[in-house]
Amino acid sequence: MATLKANKRTDFKRSTLQKIRHSGHVPGVIYGKNTDNLAVSLDSVDLLKTLRDEGKNTIITLDVSGETKSVMVTELQTDPLKNELVHADFQVVDLQREIDADVPVQLIGESKGVKDGGVLQQPLFELSVTAKPKDIPQHIEADITHLEVNDVLTVADLPVQSSYQINNDPEEVVASILPPQQSEVPEPDSEQEPQEPEAIKEKDDDGE
Repeated sequence: MATLKANKRTDFKRSTLQKIRHSGHVPGVIYGKNTDNLAVSLDSVDLLKTLRDEGKNTIITLDVSGETKSVMVTELQTDPLKNELVHADFQVVDLQREIDADVPVQLIGESKGVKDGGVLQQPLFELSVTAKPKDIPQHIEADITHLEVNDVLTVADLPVQSSYQINNDPEEVVASILPPQQSEVPEPDSEQEPQEPEAIKEKDDDGE
């Protein structure tokens, strides 16, 4: 569990928020059940590195002036033009109580169907799970090695784990192998000898 230093914020002027961001920090809010909202700021590089190394569902201990809180990141806001982190929301979690979270699906292996020319489709990229915060996986693996052309892998086919419960419909498709795509080549027309233009009939003697 990573520990990050955070500072309380009491000045909410736009100019102050800009100064926080220009200094390499990101403003954020800590919230949760039976918890008063608390405005904070923390080093944006440290936060992003933690999420990259440990996953978006990792539990982070925020040290705010010596008081620690176990939190999960629930939302990150970025500036699409500058590609910079501008705000973060942190939810206080009870490590002994189950919560819901979205977990990425990671396909592993190369399927037989793909080797035979089939096309891999993945309609489901995240799964909803219920677990205690420390038991939430950073990703759920789906082995597609055995899938052949026209086969599908559903939620029900994923390994059952005692540490968390998957909430998705068991029949929901995680991955499938479509038949090879065949480009439509128009069939050539049957060869025919070019026809001469119809000769103009000579007029008969009567001029008809």
